[in-house]
Parts: sequence; C-alpha cells; structure tokens
Amino acid sequence: MDLSFNLDSKKYGRISWSFREKKPLKFDFLLAWHHPGVEESTMMSYFSNYGIQEHQPKVAVSTVADLQCPVLQPGEPRGRPEVACSAGELLDWLGAVFTNAELNNEPNNFISTYCCPQPSTVLAKAYLCTITGFILPEKICLLLEQLCRYFDEPKLAPWLTLSVQGFADSPVSWRENEHGFQKGGDHLYNFVIFNNQDYWLQMAVGANDDCPP
Repeated sequence: MDLSFNLDSKKYGRISWSFREKKPLKFDFLLAWHHPGVEESTMMSYFSNYGIQEHQPKVAVSTVADLQCPVLQPGEPRGRPEVACSAGELLDWLGAVFTNAELNNEPNNFISTYCCPQPSTVLAKAYLCTITGFILPEKICLLLEQLCRYFDEPKLAPWLTLSVQGFADSPVSWRENEHGFQKGGDHLYNFVIFNNQDYWLQMAVGANDDCPP
C-alpha cells in the first residue's frame, strides 16, 4: 500500500522473501470487471492459469404483508415526537425487516423484543428485493437511478430505500484503510428516497473503522 515502495530496495526484497519463504499465503479472491465496451468474458483470459469460476449475483424478491412501518418526514431526519421517526430509528427498523424479525414485541418472544418505532403505519404490502454478490459501484448507481425514477409518476408509497452492505470480512473499508473485522465487521450505507425526490444518506461503520468520507 506504500506508494513510495521501491521494487529494487532491500526493504521490498526482504518483505517479498518473507512472504515466499516464511509465510506462504494462499486465499481466494472475488474479482469484478468493469470496462465499458469490453465483454466481461475477457476477464477470464487474464486469469486462465488459475482456477477461476464465474458467478452471478443472487436475486431474491419477496412480499411482506401488513408490515408495520415507521412514519418519516423528509425534513425531519432527527425525528419529532408524535410526528416522525428519526433516521437512526429507521436504520434499526430496516435491520429487523432484513432479518425477518418480529416487530410486535410479544412478551413470550425470546428471540426479539424489538418493536416498530412510533409513530408508525401499517402497509398492506411491501416489496423486498435482495441482491447478494460482489456488486460494483457502477451497478449500484444504476439501481439508484432506477429507484429515483419510480416516483416520476405519482405513487402511494411515501418513500423507498436502497441499502448496501459491505462484506463483513473485507480487508478494507472506507478510505481504503484496514477494516475492523474483529470488532464486528459493520460497514454499510443506506439511501432513503422520498416521493418528492428528497433523500437521506445514512452511513455506518464499526467502532474500529474510520468514518466514511
């Protein structure tokens, strides 16, 4: 990672020798290819001497009926009692929805005592689409643009979200610094897009990571 690293220096030679002779390292990589105008299969030719397999992201779409949902106001990210929930409360609620946790705080539920923040409303139907894989930023920007266009025509939905979760065991996180995997592995961001085209951007990292840019 040192930009001033001299490949002819004794320091570089010593480190290279250590990796080769003292601590041989073997591990798998996930690689993603983004090169406009070039077929993705071209990447395979660069690594023809290695065991390489092509993977596609997994897409899962589900419908959640009668979902208790927090009330949000675009101009109230900190929330207001009896008017709107805060951005932090929304992030907790999204985590519960993504993990399929119960939201009613039943006294006999020993798995989760979480309940939807107030004020809330009940949605007759909500759609949850999960894409799992190594997703490039260019693809995420494309998804975000498509979601923004959802509100080009009047819709009953007051808002929608796009959440991006980084790999928990990624070696780097924000600002290309070492990722605090041993401290939890959290690094994510979430867009909340409102029907008036206002939006929130939420970012979260583990306690051992640098703050997002």
